[in-house]
Order: sequence, then C-alpha cells, then structure tokens
Amino acid sequence: MLMNKLPLAKRVQILSMLCEGSSMRSISRVADVSINTVSKLLAEAGEACLAIHDEMVRNVPSQRVQADEIWSFCYSKQANVRTAKAAPAEAGDVWTWTAIDADSKLIVSYLCGSRESEYAIEFMDDLQSRLAGRIQLTTDGHGPYLEAVEGAFGGDVDFAQLVKLYAPAVSGPGRYSPPHCKGARKMTREGRPDPAHISTSYVERSNLSLRMHNRRFTRLTNAFSKKLANHVHALALYFAFYNFCRIHKSLRVTPAMASGLTDRLWSMEDIVAKIDELAPAPKPRGPYRKRRAG
Repeated sequence: MLMNKLPLAKRVQILSMLCEGSSMRSISRVADVSINTVSKLLAEAGEACLAIHDEMVRNVPSQRVQADEIWSFCYSKQANVRTAKAAPAEAGDVWTWTAIDADSKLIVSYLCGSRESEYAIEFMDDLQSRLAGRIQLTTDGHGPYLEAVEGAFGGDVDFAQLVKLYAPAVSGPGRYSPPHCKGARKMTREGRPDPAHISTSYVERSNLSLRMHNRRFTRLTNAFSKKLANHVHALALYFAFYNFCRIHKSLRVTPAMASGLTDRLWSMEDIVAKIDELAPAPKPRGPYRKRRAG
C-alpha cells in the first residue's frame, strides 16, 4: 500500500536543519513543506531518538561524569505565567539536566523538567542505570543533588560539588546580564574524588553547544518552545545527533564511538530508519462511500 511520506532526502534535510539551529518556519520555507509537516516530523524523530538513547546508551564505561542544568522556558517565562493568555499547564521555566562523560564527551543521561528534588532524583537514578561501574561524579552546588546521588549510588561513587561564588549582579532591572564568577570551592561529598578532576567545564561547554545548536534555547527571540512535548522532542533529536552523528572536533570520532557504544559513524538516515521502524503499520482503506446529494 502506498503511503503519503516525504522522500528520504527531504526528511534528512529537515532533521539536519533542526539540529543546526534553524527555526521551524525557516525550514518550512527552505524545504518547501508546510510547518505542520516539520512539526510532525520533529515529533516522530523525537520519539525515535528517545528510543535510540534508551536502547543504545547502556553499560557506559565511564570513569568521570559531570552533571549540570541548563535553563529555558516553555510558552512564557515563569514570572509571566500568571498573566499569560491561555497558558498551558506546562508553561514556565524548563530545566534540562545533562550528564556528560568527561573522556568520550558522551551525553549519558538527560531529563527535562523543573529544578526541584523529584527531578534530581529521577535524573540520578537514570544516570546510575546507564553506567557500567563506579565513577567520579562532579555537579554544581545545587542542593537536591545531595539526596539524589545518595539515593541512586549509595556509597558506590566518588562525588564532589564545585560550588561557584558569584559577585552581586550589577545589571539594571529588566536587563539580562550573566553574573561574574569570582571563584569556586571544591566540596567532597562522598568517597575519594580526585581533586584534579573536580570540574564542570565539559558539561558547561556542552550546554553552550546545546544552546548554539537548538533554536529553542536562543535568548531574546520568539523561537522558544510553545509546547513541552515539542521541546522534549527537539532535545532528543539533538542529543542523538550529538552522540551518534556528529564528529567531535577534538576526538575526531563521535562520542558514541569514543565510548565503545558503536563502531561506526551514524548518519541522519539511521534516525529516519528508526522513525520508519517505529511507525505503525498502515491500515487498509475502508470502502468508498458516495456522498448523498443535498
């Protein structure tokens, strides 16, 4: 049975543009498809990439992992949710928790949600389930990590926090300016972490790549996510692209290859193949019924 499906080259083009920071409307113009087509393909790719990550990123032989959170928002910023017109339940700040292997640069685990304890617990539980052995873990000074790491790893981890010290903000009201970091303290929380490797530099650099590659994270634009599901799907697509399809400049292989999860360079065609694998079988068309006149 014939299916109404975009050609492979067109789907690869759309997904590649999504991973390179193009907006959905610009993609619809360049690829000459409707924005609904772009949105539908993003949703399909997001579900496929969630499945790829869940299946492939297992028994990761990490030794050092860094974790952090990056801010974005859905529909409106948290301070404006109360006055926003027809704001959905998921409107407001959205934090993306990420954990990166310091050696292979693999994104081992990620999670979208709030910055509260329940998400820290879920994030750390997922991270622990994907690792092959004991690690040295470094996070920022966010308080919920303490309970979450203890619950997920118990004493089987070398855990430290890098607590940064910031100068008072000097920007005027209503203007964004990042605070100036004037120092940091290394705090040992569990086990015996090596002080030379207590760092969050790699995960913070990864967060910059995420913000540069994902249009939804661009500040001071109207490209932010309007639906949380689309936000999650865009992140899933990006992380699969980053882990499996994009050659890391310093490693000269993909993070998945560097960590031993795969022995080849993936392409966007592999993600499209996963979309087709998960697609439901087409149903047979019912009998044709003529319309009755007036």
